[in-house]
Amino acid sequence: MTRFSWCAAMVLALIPFGFPAAAQAKILSSSDAGFAVAHEATVQAKPEEIWAAMIEPAKWWSGAHSWSGKAENFFLTVQPGGCFCEALPDGGFAEHARVIYAQPSHMLRLSGALGPLQSEALTGTLSIEIKPADGGTRISFHYVVGGYARFDLVGFAGAVDGVIGEQHARLTRLVSTSSADPAK
Repeated sequence: MTRFSWCAAMVLALIPFGFPAAAQAKILSSSDAGFAVAHEATVQAKPEEIWAAMIEPAKWWSGAHSWSGKAENFFLTVQPGGCFCEALPDGGFAEHARVIYAQPSHMLRLSGALGPLQSEALTGTLSIEIKPADGGTRISFHYVVGGYARFDLVGFAGAVDGVIGEQHARLTRLVSTSSADPAK
């Protein structure tokens, strides 16, 4: 199997299992060169509480969107060039993104092409902003992806938006209810 067909097979295989439907998309823009997605919510939590939860991705990032299948393998080192990483079996690891900006209780910006985007010549920037809003604190995720991919970026934007939206929802649930998982 060629590298392209392996990558295409991986992307197609992940869509039905790991990504919500594109109908839930909050796509700001998309083109052959890239796309931008955003999710925002206001919660009843202090910025410091949100920050403390946010920098522990093992508590809110979904294991369904990992290489290991286990959320507890995620970690984040908040320092210049710090790693948003995942421990893998046998001493392996996956670097999902690097910290490029951190202002505690206000903004965290990561640079990295997440998931199946990682195998392409793409750059992604995830900005997570925390700011006071009417009656609470607003948590905003903005993910901008650009570059070259061997698949249709416009068509893939909805799938990525679904994953980013899920992680945003999990973080907002965690700081609102003490559990990232949806109520059953």
